[in-house]
Amino acid sequence: MLATLIIALVTFVLMAVSIVFFPMVSIGKVKIGTYWIVAVIGAVILLSTSLSPIQEVYRELTAPTSINPLKILILFFSMTILSIYLDEVGLFRFLAGVATKKAKGNQLGLFFAIYGLTSILTIFTSNDIVILTLTPFICFFAKNAKINPLPYLITEFAAANTWSMMLIIGNPTNIYLASSAGIDFLGYFKVMLIPTLFAGLTELLVVFLVFRKQLKAPMCAEGEEYRIESKPDLILGLALLTVCLVLMAISSYVPFEMWMISAGCAVALIVGALVERLLTHRHWEYLIDSFKRLPYSLIPFVLSMFVIVVGLNAQGVTAEFGSFLNAGSPIWVYGYSSFLASNLINNIPMSIWFSSLLSGLEGRAYTQAVFASIIGSNIGAFLTPIGALAGIMFSATLHKYEVKYTFFDFAKHGALIAIPTISVALLGLLLVS
Repeated sequence: MLATLIIALVTFVLMAVSIVFFPMVSIGKVKIGTYWIVAVIGAVILLSTSLSPIQEVYRELTAPTSINPLKILILFFSMTILSIYLDEVGLFRFLAGVATKKAKGNQLGLFFAIYGLTSILTIFTSNDIVILTLTPFICFFAKNAKINPLPYLITEFAAANTWSMMLIIGNPTNIYLASSAGIDFLGYFKVMLIPTLFAGLTELLVVFLVFRKQLKAPMCAEGEEYRIESKPDLILGLALLTVCLVLMAISSYVPFEMWMISAGCAVALIVGALVERLLTHRHWEYLIDSFKRLPYSLIPFVLSMFVIVVGLNAQGVTAEFGSFLNAGSPIWVYGYSSFLASNLINNIPMSIWFSSLLSGLEGRAYTQAVFASIIGSNIGAFLTPIGALAGIMFSATLHKYEVKYTFFDFAKHGALIAIPTISVALLGLLLVS
Protein backbone atom coordinates (compact mmCIF):
# COMPACT_ATOMS: atom_id res chain seq x y z
CA MET A 1 0.00 0.00 0.00
CA LEU A 2 2.73 2.47 1.01
CA ALA A 3 4.75 2.05 -2.19
CA THR A 4 1.68 2.64 -4.37
CA LEU A 5 0.69 5.69 -2.36
CA ILE A 6 4.20 7.18 -2.59
CA ILE A 7 4.42 6.64 -6.38
CA ALA A 8 0.97 8.17 -6.86
CA LEU A 9 1.75 11.19 -4.66
CA VAL A 10 5.11 11.80 -6.34
CA THR A 11 3.38 11.61 -9.75
CA PHE A 12 0.73 14.10 -8.65
CA VAL A 13 3.31 16.51 -7.18
CA LEU A 14 5.58 16.37 -10.24
CA MET A 15 2.57 16.86 -12.50
CA ALA A 16 1.59 20.00 -10.54
CA VAL A 17 5.19 21.27 -10.64
CA SER A 18 5.35 20.71 -14.39
CA ILE A 19 2.10 22.63 -14.94
CA VAL A 20 3.34 25.62 -12.92
CA PHE A 21 7.00 25.82 -13.94
CA PHE A 22 7.49 24.06 -17.29
CA PRO A 23 4.10 23.28 -18.87
CA MET A 24 5.58 22.82 -22.36
CA VAL A 25 8.72 21.31 -23.88
CA SER A 26 9.85 22.04 -27.42
CA ILE A 27 10.97 19.32 -29.81
CA GLY A 28 12.00 21.18 -32.92
CA LYS A 29 9.01 23.33 -33.85
CA VAL A 30 6.57 21.13 -31.94
CA LYS A 31 5.52 22.00 -28.39
CA ILE A 32 4.36 19.18 -26.13
CA GLY A 33 2.62 19.44 -22.76
CA THR A 34 4.59 17.91 -19.88
CA TYR A 35 1.71 17.08 -17.54
CA TRP A 36 0.67 13.94 -19.42
CA ILE A 37 4.27 12.71 -19.77
CA VAL A 38 4.62 12.72 -15.97
CA ALA A 39 1.34 10.80 -15.66
CA VAL A 40 2.50 8.19 -18.20
CA ILE A 41 5.77 7.64 -16.32
CA GLY A 42 3.90 7.11 -13.04
CA ALA A 43 1.53 4.64 -14.70
CA VAL A 44 4.39 2.71 -16.33
CA ILE A 45 6.16 2.36 -12.96
CA LEU A 46 3.02 0.99 -11.31
CA LEU A 47 2.41 -1.46 -14.16
CA SER A 48 6.02 -2.65 -14.34
CA THR A 49 6.11 -3.33 -10.58
CA SER A 50 2.67 -5.02 -10.64
CA LEU A 51 1.42 -2.54 -8.03
CA SER A 52 -1.29 -1.80 -10.57
CA PRO A 53 -2.21 -5.30 -11.83
CA ILE A 54 -2.27 -5.36 -15.62
CA GLN A 55 -5.06 -7.97 -15.59
CA GLU A 56 -7.24 -5.62 -13.55
CA VAL A 57 -6.45 -2.69 -15.86
CA TYR A 58 -7.38 -4.79 -18.91
CA ARG A 59 -10.57 -6.00 -17.26
CA GLU A 60 -11.70 -2.44 -16.51
CA LEU A 61 -10.80 -1.19 -20.00
CA THR A 62 -12.87 -3.91 -21.64
CA ALA A 63 -15.76 -3.90 -19.16
CA PRO A 64 -19.20 -3.33 -20.77
CA THR A 65 -20.04 -0.54 -18.32
CA SER A 66 -20.66 3.19 -18.65
CA ILE A 67 -17.56 3.94 -16.55
CA ASN A 68 -15.28 2.40 -19.16
CA PRO A 69 -12.71 5.16 -19.85
CA LEU A 70 -12.56 4.27 -23.55
CA LYS A 71 -16.28 5.01 -23.93
CA ILE A 72 -15.87 8.27 -22.04
CA LEU A 73 -12.97 9.34 -24.26
CA ILE A 74 -15.06 8.57 -27.36
CA LEU A 75 -17.93 10.64 -25.97
CA PHE A 76 -15.67 13.56 -25.11
CA PHE A 77 -13.79 13.59 -28.43
CA SER A 78 -17.00 13.22 -30.44
CA MET A 79 -18.54 16.25 -28.73
CA THR A 80 -15.26 18.13 -29.09
CA ILE A 81 -15.07 17.61 -32.85
CA LEU A 82 -18.63 18.92 -33.21
CA SER A 83 -17.75 22.04 -31.20
CA ILE A 84 -14.40 22.68 -32.87
CA TYR A 85 -15.95 22.35 -36.33
CA LEU A 86 -18.48 25.07 -35.49
CA ASP A 87 -15.63 27.22 -34.22
CA GLU A 88 -13.64 26.66 -37.43
CA VAL A 89 -16.70 27.67 -39.45
CA GLY A 90 -16.66 30.92 -37.45
CA LEU A 91 -19.81 30.65 -35.33
CA PHE A 92 -18.13 31.65 -32.05
CA ARG A 93 -16.25 34.60 -33.58
CA PHE A 94 -19.45 35.78 -35.26
CA LEU A 95 -21.36 35.65 -31.96
CA ALA A 96 -18.51 37.37 -30.12
CA GLY A 97 -18.54 40.17 -32.67
CA VAL A 98 -22.31 40.55 -32.33
CA ALA A 99 -22.04 40.67 -28.53
CA THR A 100 -19.33 43.32 -28.70
CA LYS A 101 -21.29 45.42 -31.17
CA LYS A 102 -24.38 45.26 -28.96
CA ALA A 103 -22.32 46.67 -26.08
CA LYS A 104 -21.98 49.93 -28.10
CA GLY A 105 -18.63 50.95 -26.62
CA ASN A 106 -19.86 50.50 -23.05
CA GLN A 107 -17.53 48.39 -20.89
CA LEU A 108 -20.30 47.42 -18.51
CA GLY A 109 -22.48 46.27 -21.39
CA LEU A 110 -19.55 44.37 -22.89
CA PHE A 111 -18.86 42.69 -19.53
CA PHE A 112 -22.40 41.27 -19.31
CA ALA A 113 -22.42 40.40 -23.02
CA ILE A 114 -19.19 38.38 -22.69
CA TYR A 115 -20.51 36.65 -19.59
CA GLY A 116 -23.82 35.76 -21.26
CA LEU A 117 -22.19 34.57 -24.49
CA THR A 118 -19.65 32.44 -22.62
CA SER A 119 -22.36 30.88 -20.47
CA ILE A 120 -24.66 29.99 -23.37
CA LEU A 121 -21.90 28.59 -25.57
CA THR A 122 -20.48 26.55 -22.69
CA ILE A 123 -23.84 24.95 -21.88
CA PHE A 124 -24.23 23.58 -25.41
CA THR A 125 -20.58 22.85 -26.26
CA SER A 126 -17.86 22.58 -23.58
CA ASN A 127 -15.75 24.79 -21.35
CA ASP A 128 -12.45 23.94 -23.08
CA ILE A 129 -13.66 24.89 -26.56
CA VAL A 130 -15.16 28.19 -25.39
CA ILE A 131 -11.99 29.16 -23.52
CA LEU A 132 -9.76 28.32 -26.48
CA THR A 133 -12.01 30.35 -28.79
CA LEU A 134 -12.98 33.45 -26.81
CA THR A 135 -9.71 34.05 -24.95
CA PRO A 136 -7.76 35.21 -28.05
CA PHE A 137 -10.76 37.32 -29.13
CA ILE A 138 -10.83 39.10 -25.75
CA CYS A 139 -7.06 39.69 -25.82
CA PHE A 140 -7.21 41.20 -29.32
CA PHE A 141 -10.24 43.34 -28.63
CA ALA A 142 -8.93 44.70 -25.31
CA LYS A 143 -5.63 45.69 -26.91
CA ASN A 144 -7.44 47.46 -29.74
CA ALA A 145 -9.85 49.21 -27.36
CA LYS A 146 -7.03 50.14 -24.94
CA ILE A 147 -8.79 48.58 -21.95
CA ASN A 148 -7.71 46.14 -19.26
CA PRO A 149 -8.52 42.61 -20.53
CA LEU A 150 -8.53 40.96 -17.08
CA PRO A 151 -12.17 41.68 -16.10
CA TYR A 152 -13.34 39.99 -19.31
CA LEU A 153 -10.82 37.16 -19.23
CA ILE A 154 -11.60 36.29 -15.63
CA THR A 155 -15.37 36.45 -16.11
CA GLU A 156 -15.04 34.32 -19.27
CA PHE A 157 -12.94 31.68 -17.50
CA ALA A 158 -15.16 31.58 -14.40
CA ALA A 159 -18.36 31.42 -16.46
CA ALA A 160 -17.03 28.65 -18.69
CA ASN A 161 -16.11 26.51 -15.69
CA THR A 162 -19.41 27.10 -13.91
CA TRP A 163 -22.04 26.82 -16.64
CA SER A 164 -20.24 23.67 -17.79
CA MET A 165 -21.98 22.01 -14.83
CA MET A 166 -25.46 22.34 -16.29
CA LEU A 167 -25.30 19.55 -18.88
CA ILE A 168 -23.45 16.27 -18.64
CA ILE A 169 -21.45 17.06 -21.82
CA GLY A 170 -20.02 20.35 -20.49
CA ASN A 171 -16.92 18.83 -18.92
CA PRO A 172 -15.21 15.42 -19.15
CA THR A 173 -15.41 15.24 -15.34
CA ASN A 174 -19.21 15.46 -15.55
CA ILE A 175 -19.23 12.61 -18.04
CA TYR A 176 -16.97 10.39 -15.96
CA LEU A 177 -18.61 10.88 -12.56
CA ALA A 178 -22.19 10.81 -13.84
CA SER A 179 -21.52 7.76 -16.02
CA SER A 180 -19.93 5.93 -13.10
CA ALA A 181 -23.16 6.48 -11.16
CA GLY A 182 -25.44 5.48 -14.05
CA ILE A 183 -26.97 8.98 -14.27
CA ASP A 184 -28.56 9.77 -17.64
CA PHE A 185 -28.73 13.09 -19.52
CA LEU A 186 -32.10 14.27 -18.19
CA GLY A 187 -31.54 12.93 -14.68
CA TYR A 188 -28.32 14.90 -14.53
CA PHE A 189 -29.93 18.11 -15.81
CA LYS A 190 -32.82 17.97 -13.33
CA VAL A 191 -30.43 17.95 -10.37
CA MET A 192 -27.75 20.32 -11.68
CA LEU A 193 -29.99 23.10 -13.00
CA ILE A 194 -30.49 24.85 -9.63
CA PRO A 195 -26.88 24.52 -8.36
CA THR A 196 -25.60 25.88 -11.68
CA LEU A 197 -27.98 28.86 -11.59
CA PHE A 198 -27.01 29.60 -7.98
CA ALA A 199 -23.31 29.36 -8.79
CA GLY A 200 -23.55 31.40 -11.99
CA LEU A 201 -25.37 34.33 -10.37
CA THR A 202 -23.01 34.30 -7.39
CA GLU A 203 -19.82 34.39 -9.44
CA LEU A 204 -21.24 37.11 -11.73
CA LEU A 205 -21.96 39.29 -8.71
CA VAL A 206 -18.50 38.69 -7.20
CA VAL A 207 -16.61 39.39 -10.45
CA PHE A 208 -18.69 42.52 -11.04
CA LEU A 209 -17.96 43.83 -7.53
CA VAL A 210 -14.24 43.16 -7.93
CA PHE A 211 -13.95 44.99 -11.28
CA ARG A 212 -16.82 47.50 -11.12
CA LYS A 213 -14.50 50.56 -11.02
CA GLN A 214 -12.48 49.45 -14.05
CA LEU A 215 -15.66 48.77 -16.01
CA LYS A 216 -16.64 52.43 -15.76
CA ALA A 217 -13.68 53.53 -17.93
CA PRO A 218 -14.45 54.54 -21.55
CA MET A 219 -13.75 52.22 -24.47
CA CYS A 220 -12.02 53.34 -27.69
CA ALA A 221 -13.28 50.73 -30.14
CA GLU A 222 -16.26 48.67 -31.12
CA GLY A 223 -16.46 45.08 -32.28
CA GLU A 224 -15.44 44.16 -35.81
CA GLU A 225 -17.87 42.62 -38.28
CA TYR A 226 -17.31 38.94 -38.97
CA ARG A 227 -19.11 37.01 -41.68
CA ILE A 228 -19.48 33.26 -41.84
CA GLU A 229 -18.16 32.21 -45.24
CA SER A 230 -19.73 28.76 -45.50
CA LYS A 231 -23.37 28.60 -44.45
CA PRO A 232 -23.73 24.93 -45.51
CA ASP A 233 -20.96 24.00 -43.04
CA LEU A 234 -22.64 26.06 -40.33
CA ILE A 235 -26.02 24.38 -40.96
CA LEU A 236 -24.42 20.93 -41.00
CA GLY A 237 -22.57 21.52 -37.72
CA LEU A 238 -25.53 23.10 -35.91
CA ALA A 239 -27.96 20.44 -37.15
CA LEU A 240 -25.79 17.55 -35.95
CA LEU A 241 -25.04 19.22 -32.61
CA THR A 242 -28.78 19.71 -32.09
CA VAL A 243 -29.57 16.12 -33.07
CA CYS A 244 -26.84 14.89 -30.74
CA LEU A 245 -28.16 16.89 -27.76
CA VAL A 246 -31.77 15.79 -28.38
CA LEU A 247 -30.86 12.11 -28.71
CA MET A 248 -28.69 12.22 -25.60
CA ALA A 249 -31.56 13.83 -23.71
CA ILE A 250 -33.71 10.79 -24.51
CA SER A 251 -30.86 8.26 -24.34
CA SER A 252 -32.46 6.42 -21.43
CA TYR A 253 -35.46 5.66 -23.68
CA VAL A 254 -33.52 4.46 -26.74
CA PRO A 255 -31.21 1.44 -27.11
CA PHE A 256 -28.09 3.57 -27.54
CA GLU A 257 -25.61 4.82 -24.96
CA MET A 258 -24.51 8.47 -25.03
CA TRP A 259 -21.08 7.62 -26.42
CA MET A 260 -22.71 5.82 -29.33
CA ILE A 261 -24.95 8.80 -30.08
CA SER A 262 -22.12 11.35 -29.98
CA ALA A 263 -19.81 9.10 -32.02
CA GLY A 264 -22.55 8.61 -34.64
CA CYS A 265 -23.10 12.36 -34.94
CA ALA A 266 -19.36 13.01 -35.21
CA VAL A 267 -19.02 10.42 -37.98
CA ALA A 268 -22.05 11.94 -39.73
CA LEU A 269 -20.36 15.35 -39.54
CA ILE A 270 -17.15 14.03 -41.08
CA VAL A 271 -18.99 12.17 -43.85
CA GLY A 272 -21.25 15.16 -44.54
CA ALA A 273 -18.28 17.55 -44.73
CA LEU A 274 -16.42 15.17 -47.07
CA VAL A 275 -19.41 14.77 -49.38
CA GLU A 276 -19.96 18.54 -49.48
CA ARG A 277 -16.35 19.15 -50.45
CA LEU A 278 -16.39 16.47 -53.15
CA LEU A 279 -19.53 18.03 -54.65
CA THR A 280 -18.56 21.70 -54.34
CA HIS A 281 -14.75 21.45 -54.50
CA ARG A 282 -14.51 23.77 -51.51
CA HIS A 283 -11.35 23.89 -49.41
CA TRP A 284 -10.73 21.27 -46.72
CA GLU A 285 -9.34 23.57 -44.01
CA TYR A 286 -12.37 23.44 -41.69
CA LEU A 287 -12.20 19.67 -41.42
CA ILE A 288 -8.41 19.36 -41.36
CA ASP A 289 -7.96 22.14 -38.79
CA SER A 290 -10.68 20.63 -36.60
CA PHE A 291 -8.69 17.40 -36.33
CA LYS A 292 -5.47 19.31 -35.70
CA ARG A 293 -7.03 21.08 -32.71
CA LEU A 294 -8.31 17.96 -30.93
CA PRO A 295 -6.68 17.57 -27.47
CA TYR A 296 -4.92 14.27 -28.23
CA SER A 297 -2.76 14.49 -25.09
CA LEU A 298 -5.92 13.84 -23.10
CA ILE A 299 -5.86 10.19 -24.23
CA PRO A 300 -2.55 9.14 -22.59
CA PHE A 301 -3.30 11.40 -19.63
CA VAL A 302 -6.71 9.89 -18.83
CA LEU A 303 -5.54 6.32 -19.41
CA SER A 304 -2.44 6.84 -17.26
CA MET A 305 -4.44 8.33 -14.40
CA PHE A 306 -6.85 5.41 -14.76
CA VAL A 307 -3.93 2.99 -14.28
CA ILE A 308 -2.84 4.88 -11.15
CA VAL A 309 -6.36 4.74 -9.72
CA VAL A 310 -6.55 1.00 -10.40
CA GLY A 311 -3.32 0.67 -8.42
CA LEU A 312 -4.70 2.72 -5.52
CA ASN A 313 -7.83 0.58 -5.52
CA ALA A 314 -5.94 -2.71 -5.68
CA GLN A 315 -3.62 -1.80 -2.79
CA GLY A 316 -6.43 -0.63 -0.50
CA VAL A 317 -5.54 3.08 -0.47
CA THR A 318 -8.90 4.10 -1.92
CA ALA A 319 -10.87 2.12 0.65
CA GLU A 320 -8.96 3.72 3.55
CA PHE A 321 -9.41 7.28 2.29
CA GLY A 322 -13.04 6.62 1.37
CA SER A 323 -13.80 5.49 4.92
CA PHE A 324 -12.39 8.79 6.19
CA LEU A 325 -14.50 10.91 3.80
CA ASN A 326 -17.68 8.90 4.32
CA ALA A 327 -17.80 9.82 7.99
CA GLY A 328 -19.13 13.33 7.18
CA SER A 329 -22.03 14.95 5.32
CA PRO A 330 -21.64 13.79 1.67
CA ILE A 331 -22.52 17.11 0.02
CA TRP A 332 -20.13 19.27 2.01
CA VAL A 333 -17.35 16.70 2.46
CA TYR A 334 -17.22 15.55 -1.16
CA GLY A 335 -17.94 19.02 -2.55
CA TYR A 336 -15.06 20.74 -0.77
CA SER A 337 -12.66 17.77 -0.91
CA SER A 338 -13.12 17.41 -4.69
CA PHE A 339 -12.69 21.18 -5.03
CA LEU A 340 -9.34 21.03 -3.20
CA ALA A 341 -8.22 17.73 -4.73
CA SER A 342 -8.73 19.17 -8.23
CA ASN A 343 -6.07 21.74 -7.43
CA LEU A 344 -3.65 19.17 -6.10
CA ILE A 345 -3.89 16.55 -8.86
CA ASN A 346 -6.08 18.19 -11.60
CA ASN A 347 -9.83 17.60 -11.89
CA ILE A 348 -9.69 14.70 -14.38
CA PRO A 349 -7.59 12.34 -12.23
CA MET A 350 -9.55 13.58 -9.22
CA SER A 351 -12.79 12.48 -10.90
CA ILE A 352 -11.37 9.09 -11.86
CA TRP A 353 -10.23 8.50 -8.28
CA PHE A 354 -13.38 9.88 -6.62
CA SER A 355 -15.57 7.58 -8.71
CA SER A 356 -13.91 4.76 -6.78
CA LEU A 357 -14.02 6.56 -3.42
CA LEU A 358 -17.77 7.00 -3.78
CA SER A 359 -18.37 3.24 -3.96
CA GLY A 360 -18.50 3.09 -0.16
CA LEU A 361 -21.74 5.09 -0.11
CA GLU A 362 -25.27 4.02 -0.94
CA GLY A 363 -28.66 5.51 -1.82
CA ARG A 364 -29.24 9.22 -1.34
CA ALA A 365 -25.80 9.80 0.21
CA TYR A 366 -24.13 8.28 -2.86
CA THR A 367 -26.10 10.44 -5.30
CA GLN A 368 -25.42 13.59 -3.27
CA ALA A 369 -21.70 12.81 -3.14
CA VAL A 370 -21.55 12.24 -6.92
CA PHE A 371 -23.16 15.60 -7.73
CA ALA A 372 -21.12 17.38 -5.05
CA SER A 373 -17.94 15.97 -6.61
CA ILE A 374 -19.08 17.18 -10.03
CA ILE A 375 -19.58 20.68 -8.63
CA GLY A 376 -16.14 20.59 -7.01
CA SER A 377 -14.49 19.38 -10.22
CA ASN A 378 -15.94 22.26 -12.25
CA ILE A 379 -15.61 25.18 -9.84
CA GLY A 380 -12.24 23.93 -8.62
CA ALA A 381 -10.99 24.67 -12.13
CA PHE A 382 -10.78 28.39 -11.44
CA LEU A 383 -9.05 28.28 -8.06
CA THR A 384 -5.58 27.67 -9.61
CA PRO A 385 -4.30 26.78 -13.10
CA ILE A 386 -3.64 23.25 -11.85
CA GLY A 387 -7.38 22.65 -11.34
CA ALA A 388 -8.18 21.71 -14.94
CA LEU A 389 -6.77 21.39 -18.43
CA ALA A 390 -8.80 24.50 -19.21
CA GLY A 391 -6.63 26.43 -16.74
CA ILE A 392 -3.44 25.18 -18.35
CA MET A 393 -4.67 26.20 -21.81
CA PHE A 394 -5.97 29.54 -20.51
CA SER A 395 -2.62 30.44 -18.91
CA ALA A 396 -0.70 29.38 -22.03
CA THR A 397 -2.94 31.53 -24.22
CA LEU A 398 -2.46 34.61 -22.03
CA HIS A 399 1.30 34.11 -22.15
CA LYS A 400 1.15 33.84 -25.95
CA TYR A 401 -0.74 37.14 -26.21
CA GLU A 402 1.53 38.87 -23.65
CA VAL A 403 -1.14 39.36 -21.00
CA LYS A 404 0.58 39.33 -17.61
CA TYR A 405 -1.28 37.00 -15.26
CA THR A 406 0.86 35.01 -12.85
CA PHE A 407 0.03 31.83 -10.95
CA PHE A 408 -0.47 33.90 -7.81
CA ASP A 409 -2.75 36.39 -9.60
CA PHE A 410 -4.80 33.41 -10.78
CA ALA A 411 -4.98 31.95 -7.26
CA LYS A 412 -5.86 35.33 -5.70
CA HIS A 413 -8.80 35.96 -8.00
CA GLY A 414 -9.67 32.26 -7.97
CA ALA A 415 -10.05 32.09 -4.19
CA LEU A 416 -12.09 35.29 -4.12
CA ILE A 417 -14.53 33.99 -6.73
CA ALA A 418 -14.49 30.21 -6.35
CA ILE A 419 -15.01 29.83 -2.59
CA PRO A 420 -18.36 31.69 -2.37
CA THR A 421 -19.42 30.17 -5.70
CA ILE A 422 -18.92 26.56 -4.64
CA SER A 423 -20.53 27.22 -1.25
CA VAL A 424 -23.70 28.56 -2.88
CA ALA A 425 -23.69 25.77 -5.49
CA LEU A 426 -23.51 23.11 -2.76
CA LEU A 427 -26.34 24.87 -0.94
CA GLY A 428 -28.39 24.65 -4.14
CA LEU A 429 -27.59 20.94 -4.37
CA LEU A 430 -28.73 20.48 -0.77
CA LEU A 431 -32.10 22.07 -1.63
CA VAL A 432 -32.80 19.80 -4.61
CA SER A 433 -31.35 16.48 -3.46
